[in-house]
Amino acid sequence: MPPHPERDRLIVQNLPLVGYLAAETHARATNVPRDELAAVGALALVTAADAFDPSLGVPFAAYARRRILGAFADEMRAMDWATRGIRTRIKETLAVRDTLTAGLGRTATAAEIATAMGVSEDAVVETLADAGRTLTTLDDPSAREVATDLPLPEESAMLAERRAVLECAIQALPERMRRIVHAVYIEERPITQIAAELGVTHSAVSQQRAEAVRLLRDALEQCLADGEPAAPISRVSASVRTAFFTRMAASGPTRVAQALRARAVVPA
Repeated sequence: MPPHPERDRLIVQNLPLVGYLAAETHARATNVPRDELAAVGALALVTAADAFDPSLGVPFAAYARRRILGAFADEMRAMDWATRGIRTRIKETLAVRDTLTAGLGRTATAAEIATAMGVSEDAVVETLADAGRTLTTLDDPSAREVATDLPLPEESAMLAERRAVLECAIQALPERMRRIVHAVYIEERPITQIAAELGVTHSAVSQQRAEAVRLLRDALEQCLADGEPAAPISRVSASVRTAFFTRMAASGPTRVAQALRARAVVPA
C-alpha cells in the first residue's frame, strides 16, 4: 500500500479517541468486552481516515467520533443476546413492578410481582436479572460528548505497527467479509441494503461483520502479542483462518509475515 502521510497522521493522532470512547461505552455496557470495542473502534478509525474529505469542512475528530460510535452501536446490536420474546417478558415484568411500586409506595418484591403476573417467583427473579443485563444504547447525547484535548500517543511506533497490521488484515479478509466491512465502515450503508444486495438476511450480514472483526482481532493478537498469543476467537474453520493468515503473510509487510511464521500459523 503506498504511503499516505496525512492519512497516517490522522489515524495515529486520533487513536486515543478510540480508547476513550471504548472506555466510556464499556462503563455503560459492561457486558461488552472493552478489547472488542477497541478493535471495532480502531477499524472504524482507519476506514474513517480512508473516507475523510477535508473539503467538507468537518473536523476529522468529529467525523471519526461519529464513525466510531456508529461502529460500537453495530457491534452491540450484533452481540445482543436478548430475543424478542425475552425483551417482551422483560418489558411486561418491569411494567408490573413499576405499577406495584407506585401503588405500594415502595419497591415491589419479586413475590408480589409474581403473584400479580401469575408466574413463579423464580421466573420473575430471572427476568429482572435479564433486565439488568440488557445493553445500553448510544442514543444518549452524553455518549457523544468527549474531551477534544486528548493527548497525542507517546507510543507512536507501536500504534503505527498496529495500524499496519490492521490494514493488512482487512485486505486479507475473505471476499464477502471484506465487502461487508467496506460497505458498513467506509460506505456507511445500512445492513438491510447490504443484505438485499448480497441476497442474504440482515442477520447473516451482521454475523459476517462480527466474524470479520473477530478475525481482525486474531490477526492483531498473532502479530503483536508480547508472549504466547491468546487462543483464536474467530469462529471460522481452521482452514479459513489459515488461508486468511497466509494472505496476510503474502501481501503484508515483511514484519507481518515474519510474525505469522514465528507463530507457526503459516508455513515457514
